[in-house]
Amino acid sequence: MNEKILRALVETGAVKKIKITAEGSTIYVEALAGSEVTTAKTTKGKLKTWSTIDSAAKWVRSLGIGQVQLDMAKWQPEQKKFML
Repeated sequence: MNEKILRALVETGAVKKIKITAEGSTIYVEALAGSEVTTAKTTKGKLKTWSTIDSAAKWVRSLGIGQVQLDMAKWQPEQKKFML
């Protein structure tokens, strides 16, 4: 879901939990709305990613969320991204 939809769900109280996940060099956000877990996407439908955990946290905070779960068990901060 894109930012506009996610922001609307947060305002209505439909989002139960937000999780910032760091895997390899990719950092992304997942939202639990109802019983469905979805990832934040760009307006073009691609996975929305951040380069640092704090930038992802600032984006989540801008949505009005003050508490998140952070999963960085598979995070490799020095790993380079693959360009396909």
